[in-house]
Amino acid sequence: MTLPLSASAQRFQDFLRAQGYAYQVVEMAASTRTAQDAADALGCAVAQIAKSLVFRGATSGLPILVIASGAHRVNEARLAELAGEPIAKAAAAFVQECTGFAIGGVPPLGHRTPPRVFIDADLLQFSVIWAAAGSPRAVFQLAPTDLPHLTGGKVVAVT
Repeated sequence: MTLPLSASAQRFQDFLRAQGYAYQVVEMAASTRTAQDAADALGCAVAQIAKSLVFRGATSGLPILVIASGAHRVNEARLAELAGEPIAKAAAAFVQECTGFAIGGVPPLGHRTPPRVFIDADLLQFSVIWAAAGSPRAVFQLAPTDLPHLTGGKVVAVT
């Protein structure tokens, strides 16, 4: 069951439309805050959930976004190697400030501060994935092959 869009999900839907993207944001009755919650609500594999994880460059202080399969845990040492600097976990306030969205609803694009983006190569095995869309109950469907173009991200092994 879907609901009317919350203010933050509507803001993301408006962003998508303004950019010329036809993706449709849906607000679910059940939580999609975690990858498992989203998979359960959507009836798909947890691996098809594209979770947007924000880290902070420990030297630069800049946001680093990893779009990872919901079935995987990010290898932080590998991410630091890819980023070329040590990384730190991002506090909720940092995530909100940089992206404009709360943890659990961070979409892979449309952030206030454009992050460096790394995309989990394992997402490309699917024809369809789901990503957060501005709130802990909102998601949108896309082809994983769209992610590099949408985000300017680099497809890498991050797990």
